[in-house]
Amino acid sequence: MGQTWVPSLEQGREGKQNATPSSHAANAGEASPLAAASSPEAAALRAEIIAVGRKLWERQYVDGNGGNISVRLGAHYLLCTPTMVSKRDMEPADICLSDLDGNILAGDRLRTSELLLHLEIYKGNPRACAIVHCHAPYATAFAMTGSTPPVGLISEYETTIGPAAVAPYETPGTQAFAQTVRPFVRDHNTILLSNHGIVCWADTVTHAEWLVETFESYCKAYLIAQQIGRPLAFIPDSKIQEILAIKRRLGLPDARMSGQAGPKG
Repeated sequence: MGQTWVPSLEQGREGKQNATPSSHAANAGEASPLAAASSPEAAALRAEIIAVGRKLWERQYVDGNGGNISVRLGAHYLLCTPTMVSKRDMEPADICLSDLDGNILAGDRLRTSELLLHLEIYKGNPRACAIVHCHAPYATAFAMTGSTPPVGLISEYETTIGPAAVAPYETPGTQAFAQTVRPFVRDHNTILLSNHGIVCWADTVTHAEWLVETFESYCKAYLIAQQIGRPLAFIPDSKIQEILAIKRRLGLPDARMSGQAGPKG
């Protein structure tokens, strides 16, 4: 497993991971919808969404028109992917501008049907500034079983993610589906959606996609390790505590710091 993103120690609790909504394109966020949609900040975020969408498709984390991406634009708006468009084929005009109630204010296409899921995460955790949902195969395989791989096996995974959550099944696109993640969004940046896929939040769209990559790689490595036929070697608890101390300094979420995580294995 390669290098994964971790905020620099210099960022500390004032780093991007703890950014407030207004720190993302504050000027655009205070503008009218049309002005915000046509701002340089919005153009840059659209370009990032398109690049990440293409990466998801190239990695085979999405198929057909599956998956969705969103990002905060100032305090009042979101940019999100449209429905019925492959993540490989998106163009800037396809990206929708929405308010925090899910009303589309600008864009040539209908918004993703799962924007309600994103809104629940944004409302439940103000640190969430960008969200990626997709159907990465190994992650989705665990979602099909209603389980996650055990923690304590790879240090990079522990630092960036740690325990993932599993939200109960509801029909995708509904408000009931969106609300399934609400109990988990403060202590988990990675949530499996039962019988559906994975959703990750971070400070940027790129970093949210990196979390998907990290979790997918971890699931794959865990399943391969089980085939070797030898017991898994877990990181000692004392060393996990050192990792958690780093996460506290960086302001990264981890359910083990609030006593909500399940058993290691």
